[in-house]
Amino acid sequence: MPRTLVLVESPNKAKKIQAFLGRDSTVRASVGHICDLPQKSYGVDLRTFEESYEVRNAKVVGELRQLVRSNAYDRVLLATDPDREGEAIAWHLARELRLAQSESLRIEFREVT
Repeated sequence: MPRTLVLVESPNKAKKIQAFLGRDSTVRASVGHICDLPQKSYGVDLRTFEESYEVRNAKVVGELRQLVRSNAYDRVLLATDPDREGEAIAWHLARELRLAQSESLRIEFREVT
């Protein structure tokens, strides 16, 4: 049976969604933004315009990376909020977890009640 890893922003939302999805899915929270611009530089190379980010919470990123690389899941769903901030968080998750486009999908939960 296929297994799915669902990544959301909030730990409270993770608990609620886990109750809906059951045992075939695992829901984990990124606890908001996982990356930020560097404190002591521009965050962009002015010659190549290549951006750079710093990981904010290495512990959370390490745990999520370990889950993704465990081969226990057939797919990863990035279920961040449906706003620009949610898009940025999903993009950083995909980048930091080294997810191929074929193994991750972006979904949105409009309201969890």
